[in-house]
Amino acid sequence: MTRVLVTGAAGQLGSTLAAHLAGRHDVTALTRRELELTDADAVLEAVSSLRPEFVINCAAYNDVEAAEESPQAALSANALAVQALSHAATAAGATLIHYGTDFIFDGSAGRPYVESDEPRPLSAYGLSKLLGEWFALESPGAYVLRVESLFGGRPAKSSLDKIVAAIRRGEPVRVFVDRTITPTFVHDIAAATEQLMATRPSPGIYHCVNSGPTTWLHIAEEIVRLLGASNAQLVPVKSTDVQLRARRPIYCALSNEKLEQAGIAMPTWQNAVTRALTTND
Repeated sequence: MTRVLVTGAAGQLGSTLAAHLAGRHDVTALTRRELELTDADAVLEAVSSLRPEFVINCAAYNDVEAAEESPQAALSANALAVQALSHAATAAGATLIHYGTDFIFDGSAGRPYVESDEPRPLSAYGLSKLLGEWFALESPGAYVLRVESLFGGRPAKSSLDKIVAAIRRGEPVRVFVDRTITPTFVHDIAAATEQLMATRPSPGIYHCVNSGPTTWLHIAEEIVRLLGASNAQLVPVKSTDVQLRARRPIYCALSNEKLEQAGIAMPTWQNAVTRALTTND
């Protein structure tokens, strides 16, 4: 069995990934309480002791708004912690798999971003994640999988999960009409990650999202249709109508064509949302 270390195991993606890999692989899943990733010495000792073949980092500081006021917290978790894991994985001869974000782009492309597009983060969070990518890729053979707008898994706290919960409660739902995204089901990320481990395509950056750009309004309308919630109250809003500290890319859909060319096909977002509504995570 392949030895795998999963960090950030208490989060939405980490817990899903650890559960997905368990049974077929020898998985050690560590939470922040069990391994503080900003402690480089502790990280080096843990990876050296466990000798995993893969180090999969699911830990991240994802509070985009708070990062504007506390950029050092975002940099510590999203960049320096990744640097520590990168060095430790290299020393142990392990392959590092790290997850990036669409927020490294400025949203001006007007079409799904590809891996070779130039990053231009608009926020402290986006900058911290971009630095994390650079640190991850310092490890030979490393992979960075850029994901976006995660949903499913536990804890279910993503924007899409909140939309589903509000519709089911019969509450009005405010949804953006002008932000174009490619949402990603955490179970599909886990499956794609396992395929990548098995096939080992050329190392580097891959976009790992459900297929097809869409808007939050279209997602909400699809959820309403699937739930049969004909009385749902969807309130369309524009990004300019909401005051936020952190600037966000308006168009941030990602193209996963490179991942598909590597033999890993991602389901459509419609298929993923359908499964999410019928899956007991």
